[in-house]
Amino acid sequence: MLDIKRIRKNPEEVLEALKKRHGSFPIEELLEEDKKRRELLTVVETMKQKQNAISKEVPKLKKAGEDVTHIFEEMKELSNEIKEYDQKVKEIDDKISEYLLSIPNVPNKDVVFGKDDSDNVEVKKYGTPTEFDFEPKAHWDLGTDLDILDFDRAGKIAGSRFSIFKGDGARLERSLIQFMLDLHTLEQDYTEMSTPFMVNRASMLGTGQLPKFEDDMFYLPSKDFFLVPTAEVPLTNMLRDEIVDESDLPINITEYTPCFRQEAGAAGRDNRGLIRNHQFDKVELVKFVKPETSYDELQKLLSDAEAVLQKLEIPYRVVQLSTGDLGFSSAMTYDIEVWMPSYGRYVEISSCSNFEDFQARRANIRYRNEEGKLNFVHTLNGSGLAVGRTFAALVENYQNKDGSITIPKALQKYFGKDRIEKK
Repeated sequence: MLDIKRIRKNPEEVLEALKKRHGSFPIEELLEEDKKRRELLTVVETMKQKQNAISKEVPKLKKAGEDVTHIFEEMKELSNEIKEYDQKVKEIDDKISEYLLSIPNVPNKDVVFGKDDSDNVEVKKYGTPTEFDFEPKAHWDLGTDLDILDFDRAGKIAGSRFSIFKGDGARLERSLIQFMLDLHTLEQDYTEMSTPFMVNRASMLGTGQLPKFEDDMFYLPSKDFFLVPTAEVPLTNMLRDEIVDESDLPINITEYTPCFRQEAGAAGRDNRGLIRNHQFDKVELVKFVKPETSYDELQKLLSDAEAVLQKLEIPYRVVQLSTGDLGFSSAMTYDIEVWMPSYGRYVEISSCSNFEDFQARRANIRYRNEEGKLNFVHTLNGSGLAVGRTFAALVENYQNKDGSITIPKALQKYFGKDRIEKK
């Protein structure tokens, strides 16, 4: 969340920055409640000072033999008033919290202004779109022909937007996960984690999925748990309400998890294949860093995610999201988009974001510097990568005229052979 002190001190600046997101946000209502709260606290503080002063006088009066009955009555009345004011302050605190949780992050000043994803800016390209001397197939047709994907039986088991990986398909998916984790932990500087696939409400609030995106989550009411929408949630919340030493930063962690999303509002978009499923696999990268290094660390994070596609030699491009496409919690985001022959365009496969201190304030993640001062960390995360989409991109870009799939050299030691052929 945003720092209320920042909003109080520079409301015009915050409002101007949030205008770039094309939304309506309760800044004025927040400031009004904040003003009421501070006025009430002044009254309560005065009453508590009076209460303390009287309390100190009572023993002296008793010792002098004076009747203090009326003083106790006054104290009781004062105490009841203080309780009433404390309740009013609590109610205002709840309103302030509700407002703060509904206000998105302020875009970094270098994020380009735009109305939606059409205004995103291409930053770089790797490789060129794959060309074929035959009519290429989509991954859902290739997967069915090679008997490595089964969408019909997945639908029978669960419903639409689910997939079954079969035989060499399951092996390829597992190989991609292992390849990504080995790259991030052995060649890059990440520590692998394995966390629960369910999280509590506080964890979802901490990373910004709640309250805004609750309808997009899979919810377990019996425990008030949520299935993880991304490993960003459990990984970031590992340090919730903790203080780390400055010398421990940056902290780089990675994890494979299945991810679960209802995809509310996504009807009609990418219905076929692996691009938009309710359950999908992902390898996630999360960083906790010092504020002054966070944008350098964002470039490192982006490079670490790009390395997956570079080693697999699959064409992609990087775009910086405009203010109109920026995620709720993000201050700056780069999307990696992989070339998909079946779509004839680039498709998002990773988002690498700097949240600055937005998540850290919600989750209360701080570090202590050498002088002993406490500061909020900056948090970053990115997909390294979405496994299903990597599977789809690999299958489509490495397909052969005879319907077989060549396995990239970097993946062959994991997969055990150099191609997938029809049995």
